[in-house]
Amino acid sequence: MAWVAVSGVGGPYFGKVSEVSSNDQTTYLPTSSDATKVQQRLGDFSDSDDIPAVVVLTSESPLSDGELKTLTEAVAILPDQVPGVSAELSPVIPSEDGKAAQVFVPLDSGEGLNDTVQAVGDELRAAAPEGVSVYVTGPAGFTSDLVNGFKGIDGILLGVALLAVFLILVVVYRSLLLPVAVLSTSMIALTGALLLNWWLAKWGLLMLSGQTQGILFILVIGAATDYSLLYVSRYREQLRVQEDTAVATFAALRGSLEPILASGGTVIAGLLCLLLSDLKSNSSLGPIAAIGIVFAMLAALTLLPAILFAFGRAAFWPRRPKFEPDVVAAEHGDPRGVWAKLAGWIKRKHRPIWIVTALVLAVGVVGATQLDATGVPQSDLVLGSSEARDGQQALGEHFPGGSGSPVSVIVPEDELQAAADVLLASPAIDGLTVAASDAPSGTLPVTADGVGAAPGPPAAPGTVAPQPTVSNGDVLLQGTLTQAADSDAAGDTVRELRAALADAAPAALVGGVTATAIDTNDASIHDRTLIIPIVLLVITLILMLLLRSVVAPLLLVATTVLSFGTALGVAGWMFTHVFQFPGVDPAVPLYSFVFLVALGIDYNIFLMTRVREESLEHGTRQGILRGLSITGGVITSAGLVLAATFAALSVIPILFLVQIAFIVAFGVLLDTFIVRSLLVPALTYDIGRAIWWPSKLAKASTGSTASTASKRSKLSLREDA
Repeated sequence: MAWVAVSGVGGPYFGKVSEVSSNDQTTYLPTSSDATKVQQRLGDFSDSDDIPAVVVLTSESPLSDGELKTLTEAVAILPDQVPGVSAELSPVIPSEDGKAAQVFVPLDSGEGLNDTVQAVGDELRAAAPEGVSVYVTGPAGFTSDLVNGFKGIDGILLGVALLAVFLILVVVYRSLLLPVAVLSTSMIALTGALLLNWWLAKWGLLMLSGQTQGILFILVIGAATDYSLLYVSRYREQLRVQEDTAVATFAALRGSLEPILASGGTVIAGLLCLLLSDLKSNSSLGPIAAIGIVFAMLAALTLLPAILFAFGRAAFWPRRPKFEPDVVAAEHGDPRGVWAKLAGWIKRKHRPIWIVTALVLAVGVVGATQLDATGVPQSDLVLGSSEARDGQQALGEHFPGGSGSPVSVIVPEDELQAAADVLLASPAIDGLTVAASDAPSGTLPVTADGVGAAPGPPAAPGTVAPQPTVSNGDVLLQGTLTQAADSDAAGDTVRELRAALADAAPAALVGGVTATAIDTNDASIHDRTLIIPIVLLVITLILMLLLRSVVAPLLLVATTVLSFGTALGVAGWMFTHVFQFPGVDPAVPLYSFVFLVALGIDYNIFLMTRVREESLEHGTRQGILRGLSITGGVITSAGLVLAATFAALSVIPILFLVQIAFIVAFGVLLDTFIVRSLLVPALTYDIGRAIWWPSKLAKASTGSTASTASKRSKLSLREDA
């Protein structure tokens, strides 16, 4: 009943995530970042917190006076025609070649920004003379692109992921009721996780964005399904040896409790390492996703067992498991099937198998050198068509590329001219202004000779000339870049300006679109360097506690890291030569590492906990072969499900998510079919019982007599006590 209540209350929140989420990159920067400090103070120098849209109007031939007049009239009535458009519009500014014009349109930065951007474009296109193209770009245009890109999360993403999982489960179990039970468990777990995260975001304790929402959906569905499959496998085993479904249920819970808790705990520990990130987007994802894993575990260990207990053997219809303990005993004595044959092959050829497999994976790692994870221009974040990107290109052809996205510099009033001289000396700065709220345009021009008069007709006699706005002793300078604000050249310019201002005006803070991008990239690289080693250490310690060993955890982590390196290498080659992506966000390797290592270890945990269980009864080498034979089917199914769910992220046309989808999906398949099926069993078989060092299991003999088995059972009881 508790899960039914969660489902009923949380269901409507799927359509309300936009109320508490934000895709503004600046809000995710660390508070110590210059770009963040500038963003927080921009409102001190203006009465408005509107976000600027840059409307670019282009024509194949020079615009006539009549066409410019028509465009001016259309722009002037925008505040009356479109809700959310500020009345403080700039005039229509023709380009030097006469073939284009631009106008700055401040828009309300609230929830309806996307609709406002589209309405502005539609109104101006309807009024524009024939042959004039209209583009809405600038910060508002690119934000609208992101909002449109994330629109499919609640519908398309969930639909594709659930359909893929359903088809896989139907093929694996050849049943209709069981896949429905598993998917219902996953969806209700997701509902609970979303409900809790929604309120935490509402209370300001966490920050939700489109990318964290998408990752949460996929992670919960994939993890809950994986944990459910592990329980289903144990339950099916028990139904064959227990006639009473209640006894089978509790036995299945005892058998699956430790691996599910250990696997989920490992993923949670890895995710919570993201709290160490300087970027709020990363540090928020950690607890958001961890909450999702908690609900996935709880649902798999409580809701699914209750559903399957209610249906009993009928849940597997038409392939209901029979009560046949004698047959099961015979099978355990002589395992059969594909996985048993693979185990036999590993027994005969274990050393060549692990050596060749490790060498092939190592070759794949070389491709990681082609992964250009230094950042992606804002204009390339959205895949497919983009009006903002087209508008940015048109803007660069006729105007300074940075129009509408200036470099913002907050500097003490007495250092205004010193800072201005630095900015004006840069060939990448096309013009410089200082914020002046009492000037008609809201700014005053700044030259080497000082602050100039406001543009327009001269002030009437006796009136006071506009002065720069001063807030807490500071003024705001804004410089127009000659390059596109999201280009590498603009990034280099901002870094050079910061270095020069550090000497000329030490208190200056440099912000703006370009500064936000480079501060984000720098923070991502810092996070990558810091968090990856910590995740490895935490997961290794958890495995040591779980397996009561030092050697086995080190081997498992090493093979998983090798698998991750191969996935990254293949991705680097594919991104460069096949998909021809413009680059990779610095956070992509970090996210991929956390997901792949934590989730890849999951399958090793599923395998090795069963191997340890079998080793206590049959000896290490035989336990490895039996563990592989017994868990092969369920782990492969789980891997296919998880790969399919992450691959579903690629339906969202956001470069960041598409790249994570490829790396994680490919890496999971690599872990499932190569690392866990070949490398780990063959390597551990070659090493033998030494993998359990320093536990007592490493010293146990490996006979096969009943006496030896009895001793191992006693050893198991002593170790578990």
